[in-house]
Amino acid sequence: MTPRTMTATAPAVDAPLRPARDPRLDIVRGWLQLTIFASHAFGSFIGGWMIHTTWGLSDSSELFVFLSGYTLGSVFVLKMLRQGFYLATRDMLGRAWRLYRTHLVVAALFFAMLLLACHFLPAPMEPQRLGWSFFLDHPWQALPGLLTMLYQPAFMGILPVFIWCMLLLPAFAWLQTRIGDAVLLVSFGLYAASWLAGIAAPSLGPDTGIAFNPFAWQFLFLGGAWLGRRALLFGEALPAMRWLTVAAAAVLIAGLFLRLGWYGFLGVPSFVEEQGWIIGKDSLGFPRLLHAMALAWMVAVILPRDAGWMHRAVPRFLAAIGRHSLQVFCLGLFISWGCATLFRLYPGRWWMDPLLILTGTLILGAFAHWLEARRGPRKPRPRHASATGAIGQGA
Repeated sequence: MTPRTMTATAPAVDAPLRPARDPRLDIVRGWLQLTIFASHAFGSFIGGWMIHTTWGLSDSSELFVFLSGYTLGSVFVLKMLRQGFYLATRDMLGRAWRLYRTHLVVAALFFAMLLLACHFLPAPMEPQRLGWSFFLDHPWQALPGLLTMLYQPAFMGILPVFIWCMLLLPAFAWLQTRIGDAVLLVSFGLYAASWLAGIAAPSLGPDTGIAFNPFAWQFLFLGGAWLGRRALLFGEALPAMRWLTVAAAAVLIAGLFLRLGWYGFLGVPSFVEEQGWIIGKDSLGFPRLLHAMALAWMVAVILPRDAGWMHRAVPRFLAAIGRHSLQVFCLGLFISWGCATLFRLYPGRWWMDPLLILTGTLILGAFAHWLEARRGPRKPRPRHASATGAIGQGA
């Protein structure tokens, strides 16, 4: 099947089989969740220096948005081929609605936790410190901002990115059936406009605006969706290309040297200063975007699709977290805040760092395995030659 045979309104009779689950995706997503938890535990030496984020230009958020687009892009196209564009869109809107409700519940619980901290911990200004002053002072003005996701206190910024991108996905997939792979230029044009023309979503809160510009971050998600569609239809997202592997390695090495220079580890000043257009996360600076894509490519090239070691204890632990990444992420926000608060209230106790990070990791893993047990045993999916979902297969 080629993209030209697809229609946006009617299901195809020769839709591909649902692909077997790629264990690499679960393991990598599990690792990303743990690094997000550690990095959110502000004050942790482990979260600050012992994760990959510290040694490059991008962090786990970019890769997670990209992998989510990759997965949901293939899910949407498969449903569109089987059931038609309307039902596929309704399914995606339902997923976005469920995520939106989760976002609101997390925001409410997080705010309640901060209010309790004011009374039971020596942290009386914690809501104000994390950007909730507007809500405390003007609740009826702040509430529409929270409901529209245009007012985002600290820790509340990433889930709205997924929601907005999921709402864009049906239009992106429909347009792809009309203009083919050129649709990616439309997405990149929107990304470029966010930088060149300063296009950004409005903020409805004075304390903190939108953490991640959706006009920039959509390119990561929709780029992943574009690759996920290719993987579903053609068996691999991109063919193995040695030159691309060399280029990706060069980008990662350049990012490492920039970081080392900024830290002063090279003994000489860095030839490029640390600036927003390079490392800026809110608007996704282009070098940061390039680094995230290079890292995704190298992981896909280096990791085999399946290997014996992936079924051992630690990879299985990570894979369970990856399969329940949303729930683990939400719980991790609360645990990481607790760790950061303890680091701030009791500074200088070096032993707290490994103890708290390890304890938090074990809690998140146990939570994921509890969710696995509640869901019951997973049914194996049939493999299909054209639905392996590989990126750079055979590289």
